[in-house]
Amino acid sequence: MVKTKIHFVDIIYWLAIIGADLFVYIILGLLLMGYDDNYDSSKGEYWSLASMNSTEKLLYFALQVWNILNIIGVFFIGHRLYKRIKYGT
Repeated sequence: MVKTKIHFVDIIYWLAIIGADLFVYIILGLLLMGYDDNYDSSKGEYWSLASMNSTEKLLYFALQVWNILNIIGVFFIGHRLYKRIKYGT
């Protein structure tokens, strides 16, 4: 098995990616807070698309797409780590 070096630049790179990811989650969460403030039960069930206006629907779908991209990213990183550990490349 080949040992790989961890460089300081690589650590900064991954911390920047994680920070940007958290930043997107925070922004989407803050923008969706308007839905909580203006929710009207007469328009439909809580978090149903019928109770949202078009901006809230767009933000909701953006959050769901971001969740899917994060899941794909976790599987991709896990696969690369598995290959590196198993095959030493």
